[in-house]
Amino acid sequence: MIELSLWALLAVAVVISVTIAVSRAQGRIVVVDVAWGLMFLAVAVVVAIVGDGTPWRRWLLLALVGLWSLRLAWHIGRRLGTHHEDPRYEALMGDHGFGYALQRVFLVQAVAAFVISWPVIAGAGSSVEWPVLVWVGLVVWAIGLFFEAVGDAQLSAYRAQPRDERPPVLDTGLWAWTRHPNYFGDACIWWGLWLVGGLASGWLPGLITVVSPALMTLFVRNLSGAKLLERTMSQRPGWDEYAARVPMFFPRPPRR
Repeated sequence: MIELSLWALLAVAVVISVTIAVSRAQGRIVVVDVAWGLMFLAVAVVVAIVGDGTPWRRWLLLALVGLWSLRLAWHIGRRLGTHHEDPRYEALMGDHGFGYALQRVFLVQAVAAFVISWPVIAGAGSSVEWPVLVWVGLVVWAIGLFFEAVGDAQLSAYRAQPRDERPPVLDTGLWAWTRHPNYFGDACIWWGLWLVGGLASGWLPGLITVVSPALMTLFVRNLSGAKLLERTMSQRPGWDEYAARVPMFFPRPPRR
């Protein structure tokens, strides 16, 4: 596991180094959002090749991480295009220079990607002890991918409408169940991967790696995701009424 962790650190370091270079060249911090999923994919590829755990689960974990990360990177990259900086990072950076971004954004996300990848590393280096949890994890992962992919598609359709014709707040589809279906889906995906790669390997790997989905949930809900986005979203007309009837994170059936 130590050897696999070192390989994972190397994979993350390579991706984040390239991302820093691209960010400096473009003058935008937001490119790190594209690299976020790619760091996990790099880890999954390396540990699937180097690891000696149950073969079919190593490749299953690679497929699950790959599908999630490539879809996310494609979606974010297509949305960014040549636009300017994301308002979330503008609010975070303030008057600070690029050195501040290295510490508060790039380094933090690289360390977080490594820690969150622990279930994938554990699954690549150990045998399956509780196969039923692999299938339970697949269901949780699929629910997460549904919320994330469908939520992103609905948001893209909303943004494609002329600004003067669309409502100020998206409150239909999954966005009537939760204010952040894509972030909720992200959290579910990593709880599913924890079940597949961590807990299915036994109680000790499960206990050690549970910090990973917990950290991902903290990130997408409280740190770099929902809470940060709502600082700007809350300024839109109708937001207060929307926030009063739709939960921030965990979904529930729509209410009038």
